Amino acid sequence: MHDVPISAAPFNSALETGVRALAVLTEASPRALDLQELVYFDYLIVHSGDAGGPTSLHPNTPLRNGELLVRRTVIEQGVLLMVSRGLAERLLRDNGISYAATDEAAPFLECLASIYTHSLRDRAEWAMQLFGGLDKDELKSYFDTNFERWTREFQSAVSVSDRLL
Repeated sequence: MHDVPISAAPFNSALETGVRALAVLTEASPRALDLQELVYFDYLIVHSGDAGGPTSLHPNTPLRNGELLVRRTVIEQGVLLMVSRGLAERLLRDNGISYAATDEAAPFLECLASIYTHSLRDRAEWAMQLFGGLDKDELKSYFDTNFERWTREFQSAVSVSDRLL
């Protein structure tokens, strides 16, 4: 019955990444996003501080830019979980598969009242306002350009803290 494996741990699980994807898709509506765009927007809402936005939703960790490479699978599992619950839909297009929020997505998100969910939705709105007008190639270019800088900045901060110890 379950097509999507669900982890018992909620942090970065299919459920959490699915809710994050749903927040992005709801803000993007009626626009549909493909999986790679969802990966980019997931990074932007989790690490919004890296992109000059509000404080990051999750703590800054070393090599967090590698998350773009490893999160794709769990984000796909998450969005498929949302599809299986009728909160998102999978669209087959000439250029591949994309996902869109259904009419039930926004009311579902409204029912989630935690501080985390409100922060998540604020960051999804911020990310879509700032980056929603970019096409996939422009998003890729943005990440390619900034990844090196983000890595250098984090390594510099770690080096300074190591010297202070």
